[in-house]
Amino acid sequence: MGRENQTWMSEFILLGLSSLWETQVSLFVLFLAMYLVTVLGNLLIILLIRLDSRLNTPMYFFLSVLSFVDVCYSSSTVPQMLVHFLSARKSIPFSGCVLQLLISLAMGSAEFFLLGAVAYDRYVAVCRPLHYTVGMHGELCLGLAAGCLGAGFMNSLMQTIITFQLPLCRKVVNHFACEMLAMLRLTCVDPSFNKVMVAFSGFLVIMLPCFLVLFSYGHIVATILRIRSARGRRKAFGTCAAHLTVVSMCFGTAIFTYLRPTAGSSAEQEKRVALFYAVVTPMLNPLIYSLRNKEVMSAFRRVLGKFSEKG
Repeated sequence: MGRENQTWMSEFILLGLSSLWETQVSLFVLFLAMYLVTVLGNLLIILLIRLDSRLNTPMYFFLSVLSFVDVCYSSSTVPQMLVHFLSARKSIPFSGCVLQLLISLAMGSAEFFLLGAVAYDRYVAVCRPLHYTVGMHGELCLGLAAGCLGAGFMNSLMQTIITFQLPLCRKVVNHFACEMLAMLRLTCVDPSFNKVMVAFSGFLVIMLPCFLVLFSYGHIVATILRIRSARGRRKAFGTCAAHLTVVSMCFGTAIFTYLRPTAGSSAEQEKRVALFYAVVTPMLNPLIYSLRNKEVMSAFRRVLGKFSEKG
């Protein structure tokens, strides 16, 4: 099919996760609950970090930015998916599709860079504790966060432009959102160049932060093993455990989706992985950072106590 058969698309039809009404209603209830937990949990993390002075450290600053990114990422796809569960016509305007891809890619990319920044913060805290206050000063943290968000947006803008410059011959998207790999299946021409750019972008956005995480934690583990006190080792590992759990989930799903051979992938597999990354991971992140972090739980009790006293 060539460019002569290209059709201007005013809208796209999203097939979603199921065509059965009973299943869609069940999924609506499930994902609505998960989305509410995601938004409330991440906003609670941001609020605690803002209200409790003991959490005014570089690590918690980055965690608050991560929570903001998670809310934005989940909100770029989940509300529309919830509406479509209860709609007979599951359509999205062309402009809405472009905006959705732009925001979801920007937030997803920024999250990987931020996870790398958190790993660097942990490296300085554990391996160079005497230089931590000077090395991780406020301006550097703000610069790193802004750089992560800016790099994520630039990557997203490039990917979105080259995706929607392709001639499109179909309007039915086998996905619950305007996801990049799903959009490439609608083209009239061979999207090999775009797939190369996806792989190249994946290396920069996913693998480079992943290498930074591995480098940082390699040094962290080596430093912790040299600590003679068992209590000291447990405390050092405890500060990194939550971050390592989140890193494993985020990098694992992204590598599975974007860096494996496309010949071995299917639309259904990509939907399941994208669903995990868009719905499950943003919901679990605040739970992991709170339940596995004594400082956050202590801050929650202190803030709750202050409001109780005022009441």
